[in-house]
Amino acid sequence: MSRIVRFHKTGGPEVLEIENIDLGAPGPGEVKIRVHALGLNRAESMFRSGAYLETPSFPARLGYEAAGEIQAVGSGVQGLSVGDAVSTIPAFSMNQYGVYGDTAIVPAHAVAKHPGNLSWSEAAAIWMQYLTAYGALVDQATITARDAVIIPAASSSVGLAAIQIVNHLGGISIATTRTHAKRAELLKAGAQHVIVTSEQDLAREVMTITSGRGAKVSFDPVAGPTLNDLAAASAEQGTIFLYGALSPEPTPFPLFPALAKNLTLRGYTLFSITKRPDALEKGKKFVLDGLASGALKPIIAKTFPLEQIVEAHRYLESNEQIGKIIVTVS
Repeated sequence: MSRIVRFHKTGGPEVLEIENIDLGAPGPGEVKIRVHALGLNRAESMFRSGAYLETPSFPARLGYEAAGEIQAVGSGVQGLSVGDAVSTIPAFSMNQYGVYGDTAIVPAHAVAKHPGNLSWSEAAAIWMQYLTAYGALVDQATITARDAVIIPAASSSVGLAAIQIVNHLGGISIATTRTHAKRAELLKAGAQHVIVTSEQDLAREVMTITSGRGAKVSFDPVAGPTLNDLAAASAEQGTIFLYGALSPEPTPFPLFPALAKNLTLRGYTLFSITKRPDALEKGKKFVLDGLASGALKPIIAKTFPLEQIVEAHRYLESNEQIGKIIVTVS
């Protein structure tokens, strides 16, 4: 029997339960993993609360990211063997698979061997954040040297990954945060500039940083009224990637800046990469090369044991963290 996290109705973190379940053997094209660590993501919180792209089918599993050792391999799987140290890539529906627990069965295409120098916790903290940022900034926006990128909610794991990727590519990373509390930590994490939006005018600061050019890209998980500020801070023919909806307020369309600057406002999710095998392979290589060189380094905010999965989700929703929240499995 395995200890598996499930929920039987949408709601707050308290709906999560640890249940004893026999997962059985992996099917064709699947692998079974003994999980050592889990990485938590805002998408999972939204799925649990019923506010995600998919509606949960009950009883529902949860979780995109895990790191551990392969216990069994289903028929047709190539390149993976029992005993391999692997981590999972968010390349599946949580209505079909979920990795919260001490054991997980996942499709083989969503599994990757990770560098041996990573701890289990670090290995559970790489694919969602780095591939999400890679897809927008590298695959689609092709950021190059001296391109300015605005990164709202920069203290999130994806925000920190974006900072590292922009810096790695020679661009100008401009992190934003609502209050002064996280400014020093964001600078320590590598942000070249930090704008505190409750105290500073975003567009004015970005224009000063870029000598009037504006930002080529905004990489925004928040949306809401600040979209107007991002448009004002954008360069001619700039792109605003919208990959989340953290703001509780409606999102306006900045019509006149969009017309004046010929802006592109683009909805984006990680699945635009993971659904394209060639793009996924390029993304995996970019991330693995960056991890090996040290250009990319996951930042762990806080660690919880599996028995405290409810408390871990409460912390996820507190927005207090800087980096990835990890759940360890004994």
